[in-house]
Amino acid sequence: QVQVVESGGGLVQTGGSLRLSCTASGLSFAVASMGWFRQAPGKVREGVSCIAWNGGSAFYADSVKGRFTISRDNAKKQLYLQMNSLKPEDTAMYYCAADPGCSASKGGGLPNFDDWGQGTQVTVSS
Repeated sequence: QVQVVESGGGLVQTGGSLRLSCTASGLSFAVASMGWFRQAPGKVREGVSCIAWNGGSAFYADSVKGRFTISRDNAKKQLYLQMNSLKPEDTAMYYCAADPGCSASKGGGLPNFDDWGQGTQVTVSS
């Protein structure tokens, strides 16, 4: 049974930082490209960043390039998202999911992932 649990969200002021974590179980984490996605109120869920199974390559949405950094620890089956210089428009619920080849993230869609977690809320005040 696949399970992902996101954590690390919170309330920060504009310009602040947060580090999100995602702990995965029940999937072959070490060989899976993993992505971060977010959904703001009234908006569709969108890809934020994705990292290859070995950490060798990463994708970032234009809106977060230069501010967010994705990383992973395969031994711990954990995925991270370091978010710096946060803006009010980053306010959203953040989710992690397996994204084979980071195809969905790069294509602007969502992966065919049946086990979305509860997400972690990030709120950036102006």
